[in-house]
Amino acid sequence: MQKKEKKFLKKPINGTKFTLAISSAKGGVGKSTFAINFASALSLLGKKVGILDADVFGPSLSKLMGIQEKPVIADNKQIEPINKFNLQCMSMGFLVDGNTPMIWRGPMVISAIKTLTEKVNWHDLDFIIVDMPPGTGDTQLTFAQDIKIDGAIIISTPQELALADVKRGIQMFDRTEIPIIGLIDNMSSFSADGKTYNIFGKDGVEKVAKEFNKKFLGQIPLDIDLRKSADEGQPLVNKNKDHAISKIFLDLAKKITEGFQ
Repeated sequence: MQKKEKKFLKKPINGTKFTLAISSAKGGVGKSTFAINFASALSLLGKKVGILDADVFGPSLSKLMGIQEKPVIADNKQIEPINKFNLQCMSMGFLVDGNTPMIWRGPMVISAIKTLTEKVNWHDLDFIIVDMPPGTGDTQLTFAQDIKIDGAIIISTPQELALADVKRGIQMFDRTEIPIIGLIDNMSSFSADGKTYNIFGKDGVEKVAKEFNKKFLGQIPLDIDLRKSADEGQPLVNKNKDHAISKIFLDLAKKITEGFQ
């Protein structure tokens, strides 16, 4: 008797049209910085965009977007997203003290994710960008199995150590029936004094994309302005849309949204 494949009953996030997950499976590869700039690029293209920081243990949206205030919680327990730079924003970091460590077991993490996906009053979004935490644990599985995700973008440096985790992330999305839009080679190179340096290696992300028959979406080099804007709490795309790095994000946003109408 042939074994039936498990089907997941996934629900969309209320108030949103398309949900895109930004994932890396490996920490420290610039995923959150990519997420806020990609969201800003979509907004500049005329889309209504929200960004959800799904990293319960290490939320970063408060810092990256320069948000200090707490969200309004209505009598019906619905949470209003915070609007900043024409983006609707939500993070567990808005609901707890920024210096409080989240010492939670699995069920508490799942409960927090359900709060972020079911209790936030998103307003008629074309896209919600979900900044996923690294790894393939409770948070990722809750999203992958319970939430209707229309596509995942995987971010990685070309370093072999990061790519080992990327391969596991690809397989997680494939097994949970989430379409992978493609892979991004982040921090691909660094240019100085007329020379280009491949600090984390070269072409590793593109090779993994080919290995797993996924689309390679392009490269984003290391850039000091991108780092500065993140530390200052404003997406570079919003701060300077004519910057060379901003143009990369805008091109990516145009390319990716062609498949979502």
